[in-house]
Amino acid sequence: MTTDFSNAERARVLVEALPYIDKYRGQCVVIKYGGNAMINEELRSQVMEDIVLLHMIGVKVVLVHGGGPKISEMMDKLGKKPEFVDGLRVTDKETMEIVQMVLSGKINKTLVNLLESKGGNAVGLSGLDGRLIECSMKDEKLGFVGEVEKINIEPVTDLLEKGYIPVISTIGCDEEGNVYNINGDTAVAYIAGVLEAKRLIMLTDIAGVLKDKNDPSTLIPELTIEEAGKLFEENVIAGGMIPKVDCCITALCKGVQKAIIMDGRVPHSLLMELLTDEGAGTMFVKTEK
Repeated sequence: MTTDFSNAERARVLVEALPYIDKYRGQCVVIKYGGNAMINEELRSQVMEDIVLLHMIGVKVVLVHGGGPKISEMMDKLGKKPEFVDGLRVTDKETMEIVQMVLSGKINKTLVNLLESKGGNAVGLSGLDGRLIECSMKDEKLGFVGEVEKINIEPVTDLLEKGYIPVISTIGCDEEGNVYNINGDTAVAYIAGVLEAKRLIMLTDIAGVLKDKNDPSTLIPELTIEEAGKLFEENVIAGGMIPKVDCCITALCKGVQKAIIMDGRVPHSLLMELLTDEGAGTMFVKTEK
């Protein structure tokens, strides 16, 4: 059985997308692309195609990326064992150099190159450029792990106004110029908040918030901040989901209209979320549905 669309079906899909194209044209959408979601090269290429399509229809896309698996991989190659405390990477000076090299070098420029090869206009940034992300030391036991203090958003808005897709790696610096590794989920919440983004989309390796973590059919399609708080109390939101949900709640409180956690491994899930009735993942909203 063929899955090819007829010309008529392609036309119908485009016509049905028109209201959504009109809804998002000129609006800011911030996308957090998690390290675990970008491992598969074919899927990563499709995500970049989706971002370029959104860019071409007039959406102001900002891409913020992680890269934890690649950092750990490089550390292993250099004979350095990764260490984590409460889900955060312990970052001594040598580890910070590796983080900066992998995030702002290899991963950032690979994503920029992919976007350009798909027909987009992209520019790579780190939190050091224009002092985009100012931070302080989060906890001495973690070493060079930063707590966000201020976002200087002008480098991002300047690029958006000139028609570029900003691609941001989440390292930052303090007033003395010390460089810090910053949790990507935390950083993107602040960036999206300052931009007052229409949507914050977290592309991860999970479908969203599940009532039963072992049953994908229990996906919760929409949550208010209050409902999410109850799920924290009931331990439904636990483990690695905690920082992602915290990120969405922080973003809403800082000015983002809606935030979504969704599976970036599903082909074209980004377009399904923004340009169809179907949607994808779990959407977080401030008030009652």
